[in-house]
Amino acid sequence: MIRQAQISLQSFLLGLGILSYFILACGSRWPGVGEVVEWLWQRPWAYCGGFYLLVNIFIVLIFRGAEWQVAVRACFLGSVCGIGIIVTALCEASYHVFGWYMVVLTFFHYSEYLTTAIGNPRTLSLDSYLLNHSWAYGIAAVASWAEFFLERWLLPDMKKVWYVSVIGIIICLWGEIIRKSAMLTAKTNFNHIVQTKRQENHELVTWGAYRFFRHPSYVGWFWWSVGTQFILVNPFCAVAYTLASWIFFNDRIHFEEMTLINFFGEKYLDYQKKVGTGLPFIKGFILKK
Repeated sequence: MIRQAQISLQSFLLGLGILSYFILACGSRWPGVGEVVEWLWQRPWAYCGGFYLLVNIFIVLIFRGAEWQVAVRACFLGSVCGIGIIVTALCEASYHVFGWYMVVLTFFHYSEYLTTAIGNPRTLSLDSYLLNHSWAYGIAAVASWAEFFLERWLLPDMKKVWYVSVIGIIICLWGEIIRKSAMLTAKTNFNHIVQTKRQENHELVTWGAYRFFRHPSYVGWFWWSVGTQFILVNPFCAVAYTLASWIFFNDRIHFEEMTLINFFGEKYLDYQKKVGTGLPFIKGFILKK
């Protein structure tokens, strides 16, 4: 594993150490510190804030430059993942699904970086975390949070429909498995950015997940994004995410397949005839003869 991947994994786990909050329940019996520990146990968010601050000070002292950039992002994702677990364990029942969502969201972004580091380290960059994917992605995320908290305020029992959230988690896991298997199968042929110029080592991948879908990484991301809204029990964003993701991937697949036909010619056209895109009602670019 390359150094950037090692740093990111260490930092993610360091951030996840915020779960040490649960050790405080045992620490109240320690002589001399019992009162302090008890005070922190009753104020979980003070503990989380203090822990995150101390961990980031440690990261600043250990890493510099590009390595610090890698570490601070991984630590942030690990910390938010841990806070999601704390929310699920301690907050009112109607907030539990938001904690599940936090875990699923942060794991997706961190695993994008780690999987890229394993499968195609040559293209690894800070953008591999996908934290700055696009303005549209950020707006969609904020919209889903706004819907959750508004509906939770007006109809708190709506966010306790556990079976909907469980279905969402299953959908997200399914999407993650498809996407990450695609990335690891394609390896150096995978890139987060559509390539318009064929590289020397670029080959057409038709095995593994690509035996079932022409675009498994998009299939996985599509279902993952929709699944997140099932977790939150967000009916409006579930519909909006489905439509927005469909439009996005329809356009992207259309453009990408134009480049793939240009790269591989008849070989890709034959592949098109045998394997579908994997996304509903999306046929991809059809070459008219």
